[in-house]
Amino acid sequence: MENSRYPKFTFTWIGGLVLLAGLFIGTMAVSFFGSFWKIAFRENLELKDWFLMVTNAAGFLTAIAFFDFFIVRPSTGKKLNFNFSPTNFYTYLLIFPMMIGMMFISEFITSLIPTTGPFWGKYYEFFSQLMEQLTFEPVIMIIMTVIMAPIFEEIIFRGIIQKGLINKGVNPRRAIVYASIIFGLVHANPWQFVGAVLLGCVLGLVYYKTKSLLLPMLLHGFNNLCSSLLVTYTKSESFADAFKISEWVVLAIGIVLFSLFFYLFTVRNKVHYTEM
Repeated sequence: MENSRYPKFTFTWIGGLVLLAGLFIGTMAVSFFGSFWKIAFRENLELKDWFLMVTNAAGFLTAIAFFDFFIVRPSTGKKLNFNFSPTNFYTYLLIFPMMIGMMFISEFITSLIPTTGPFWGKYYEFFSQLMEQLTFEPVIMIIMTVIMAPIFEEIIFRGIIQKGLINKGVNPRRAIVYASIIFGLVHANPWQFVGAVLLGCVLGLVYYKTKSLLLPMLLHGFNNLCSSLLVTYTKSESFADAFKISEWVVLAIGIVLFSLFFYLFTVRNKVHYTEM
């Protein structure tokens, strides 16, 4: 691995601060541009459907660039680079059903979190209103959630944080869990936290085993596509509501799917994946 074209960087709290600084600066740069445009041309770009998409992209790109220039290159002498190679078709037949199983399990657990009451009710109402503001133009929503989010988030949470922790010597299982918890926390609400952590563990496992960032990106995009379609056509992110079945049935199907394909993927699948 000494001659690998992929840099063996580590992730520490300093790297976390660098990512946050890049995210903040990139987002603020677009915000300042929007303010300048409003003053100069009397047009509010924030009302445009695509402006939030550009803001998010700028924040993520700047965060990744900051980590590359301030952490990776000085410590390794190489630029930030990841393996995006596809793998054998059999692997896809294992990881997608495993992901669907965990999606069903996470839905059931999320359904147990209260959405009413003096605290949870107000919090859920605020969260729902925020989500309604984000689900505006369907095309923009699909681009943001199905394409942009999987690419940028997997680079940061799996490619940088998880891999950096493993390179630092953290046990791979712990690194997967730590990266998934951070992934959940950035969603800033308990309903998405559960799903983000559970699904993040699947994404982290797939990345660790296959060594390719392409696969968790595809799984992430698949999950977000399902959520977007459910919201668009059923006004709910619930498979139980969409298929008119009990959440317990969703849980049972999820456990069977996840358990079976997790076993096939981690135990029976003898393919040796490398990252040279």
